Amino acid sequence: MLIVPTEVKARYAEFLARRGVARIYVNKCQKWLRYYLDFCQKYQYNTANLQGLEAFLLKLTEKKQSVETRQEAKRAVQLYQDFLNPTGNDAHGSKRPEMDMVAANVQKTNVREGNGRGVATANIPTSPEPEKDKVGNSSWKAAIASLENTIRMRHYSDKTLKSYRKYIRDFQTYTKSLEPERLTAEYVKDYLTHLAVKKKVAASTQNLAFNSLLFFFRHVLNKEFGTIDGVVRAKKRPYIPVVLSRGEIDKIFQNIDEPYLLIVKLLYGCGLRLFECLSLRVNCLNLEEGILTVHDGKGKKDRTVPLPKSLHKDLRGQLDAVSDQHKKDVSNRYDGVFLFDAFERKSKNAARQFIWQWLFPAHKLTKVKETGDVKRFHIHETHVQRALRRAVEKACLTKRVTAHTFRHSFASHLLQANYDIRTIQELLGHSDVRTTMIYTHTVKSTTKKEAKSPLDF
Repeated sequence: MLIVPTEVKARYAEFLARRGVARIYVNKCQKWLRYYLDFCQKYQYNTANLQGLEAFLLKLTEKKQSVETRQEAKRAVQLYQDFLNPTGNDAHGSKRPEMDMVAANVQKTNVREGNGRGVATANIPTSPEPEKDKVGNSSWKAAIASLENTIRMRHYSDKTLKSYRKYIRDFQTYTKSLEPERLTAEYVKDYLTHLAVKKKVAASTQNLAFNSLLFFFRHVLNKEFGTIDGVVRAKKRPYIPVVLSRGEIDKIFQNIDEPYLLIVKLLYGCGLRLFECLSLRVNCLNLEEGILTVHDGKGKKDRTVPLPKSLHKDLRGQLDAVSDQHKKDVSNRYDGVFLFDAFERKSKNAARQFIWQWLFPAHKLTKVKETGDVKRFHIHETHVQRALRRAVEKACLTKRVTAHTFRHSFASHLLQANYDIRTIQELLGHSDVRTTMIYTHTVKSTTKKEAKSPLDF
């Protein structure tokens, strides 16, 4: 930990006394001064600059300090900057001679104490209170808000918003909260190299970070960063999805309980993604025609898939259970289910209609804080994942199984049964057949290898 010279502490204490700071708060100011000077030397910030204070507060936020603690630190640092620069004229980051002397004394003191670098990690106590706002200053707050609005205007999924926001905030931390208007392609290049070299992330992670920054530059900052040359890219390894045999799938079915059993059967029987299955509503089923309609799948695309005949009885039973639950909810005057976009505002009675109820409703109702409404959501995906994990352990399988494994198995087993690759593409909802082609590596090839003219067939 950096040691503040006695002379500097004394002069700072005299300044605090002249400003009328209570004696009990003087010790806290001295503590935060030590933490702040240590931080600025470690990350090479000018102690008299506003940028140094903003970066310091962002660091406290990352350490999950409470709002009161950060306000206390901010006040202490602001008093110290007033002490260094009573004229307040540091807009261009210029140092006063007094500040140079203070920095020199701090450096000399730390060398005498045997700390060769003169810096150390500040031992700031952590607070158990969680923090929601991790954005450092007003310009970045506006940029993040613009990012969220732009993504929602384009009707991207909540998961896309969450991922993009995560990497933009990480990029903000990497650039030490540099003003967004000053960001250039060099910062992007250095950040992507940092992810590959220092953090050793997977290629997919680095590509997601690149796409996040590309969207941020184009649609929020309204500028292009051009071609990013010389970036160390994470090595992309060929990926072959895990596929279960029919026997392994039956073992899982035997060890999982309802309603999760029906969910897993739909994942495998219809090739659904987990969020597609959980988002199903009553009106998605057409048992008479044996068709299941997936609305707003990945990429906001709709598609239809055939319903397995063996599930018709189970699905009718599930509909009866949902109907009974819905009648109880209506009698208790609940406010309905969650609906998509502005449809709830356009059709105020739809949320309480049976056809819009979830096929797999949650066990408990959810209270909306903003409005006080009591609504019902669908089963959370983590409940399905935990139930599936327990079933796989009971079945003693030697493969890594997730909910998406059943979608891989669906495609692979159809291909193994000599179904056309384009048919499988439509059932999976892939935009490009090249995405579906990966399943050609998951099954044994039954194609004849010997070249022969079709005239001789």
